[in-house]
Formats: sequence, C-alpha cells, structure tokens
Amino acid sequence: MPPPEAFPEANLEEEVTIDSPGHLILFSPVREINNEIRSASMARLPVKGVGQLYEVQRGANREEARDHYLRQLQARGAQVLFECSGRACGRSNVWANQIFDQSELYGRDTNQDYLVGGSIDENGQPWVTLVYTVTRGNNREFVWVEHLVAPQGTGIPGLGNESARIKGPIIVHWQGGITFQFDWTAADRRVINDWAGEEGARVILTAYSELQEDESFEESMERAEKAADSLAQVLVKSGISESLQTTITVGPAVVIPNPDRQGDRVELMVITR
Repeated sequence: MPPPEAFPEANLEEEVTIDSPGHLILFSPVREINNEIRSASMARLPVKGVGQLYEVQRGANREEARDHYLRQLQARGAQVLFECSGRACGRSNVWANQIFDQSELYGRDTNQDYLVGGSIDENGQPWVTLVYTVTRGNNREFVWVEHLVAPQGTGIPGLGNESARIKGPIIVHWQGGITFQFDWTAADRRVINDWAGEEGARVILTAYSELQEDESFEESMERAEKAADSLAQVLVKSGISESLQTTITVGPAVVIPNPDRQGDRVELMVITR
C-alpha cells in the first residue's frame, strides 16, 4: 500500500526511512511529565515505512492539507483511530522534538492537529498513517506524514474487525432552508458510493444544525431534518436507494469538540456487515 498522494500545494522538505522494532505511536494527547512522554494510549510497534515533511505553499493552508489526507484515508477504507486539535493535542514542542524528531514542526499549541488512521490489507497486515500539521510563529505551515506497515497479527489500539465495519464520517456542510447546497467533493461522493456498494451496507445520515440567535430549538431541528432529507435524495440519484439509508436528526443538541465538526452539516457513515 503506497503512501497517500502528497498534498499538491506543498513542497517536500525531507523524507526519512522508518525501520524500527519499537516505533512510538500515540493514540491520545501527549503529555510530558518529568521529561518523560506520557499518553493514555500509546504503543511501540515493529514497523517499516516512511516519514515525509512538507511545507504548505502560500495561498493554501494546513487545514486543506489535513482534509486532503483524511479523504485519501477514507477512500482506502481506513479507520480514524484518534484525532485532536489545538491545545487538546498537548504541547507542539513535545510532538516536534520528542515524538517526530522534526524541529520544523515546533509551532503554536493552538494551531496544530493530529490524526491516526489505520487499516488491514488483504494479507492481514496492519497499516498506520499519521498526519500532523502545525503553524509556526512566523506563519509558515508544515505537515508531517508517517505511513507505516506492521507485521501480520500486530495489535493496533482501536483497530479491529468490529470497528472496521464502521466507515466515516464524511462531513458534508450545508446551506439553505428551502433548497440546499452541499459542500462536498466528487471524491467524497465516490467514497460513499464505494462503501455503500458492499453487501449489507447501510448509510447513516446524522444531521446537525447550529442554533441561530433568532430561532427556537424546534426550528433548528427542523432545518437539520430537511437538509438530511434533501441530501438523502441526492444519494438516491447517485444510486443509493432509500432502503439503504437511515437518518438521525441531532440538530444543535450535541456539540463535538472538533473544529472540523461544527456548524450546519450532515455526517455520512456507512456500517457494513
């Protein structure tokens, strides 16, 4: 399984070969206590692979880079095993100098994010991809990508057959009230159709809305429900019948502490047999 295709608006600064019997991978925020790295869920795994350092070009941003890699992981059917953003990830200094050994990644604690994606290939080998992005104090933005394979049977925290049945979410932001506009790419649509094509697959549409100052809770829920119904019809036109879809309306009732999962949106997930 080759590394994810590079974000097109970034320049490769460095590439390193990774071949380690105990490579440190974190599946929860990092902490430093008495000069020791601490994390609620971390593992030292026997892996081989590559680490790549990119600088994002002016005119693009690290959020676009992160979304680029996330879409590729989703297209491969990978699970997101952990993700964090901002100070919730811990100190950027620790990620840069003690986790990744890349001083260029030392930036602002408030302007960083990290995700771990995992999958198991047809030979039973687990693959793990790490993506870390950060904005430095001089506003230069960097991306670090590690793409790693472990021996067959290696246990990866959170990666298992049961959780592999759940694919997504793909976030589709929406606008409108009577007619709706959906912000998603052709690649997103292809991914959903591929997932939904598996035998026994069910597509889950979870509709969220942001409570406006001039509307009631019920009105906000109604907006979310209508948006989900509209997107459901779009899916029908792409070949995913209503019988394969389930809609859950959440509206403004649940707030997820992730900057990418805010506002008016429908989150698409697929559950397979």
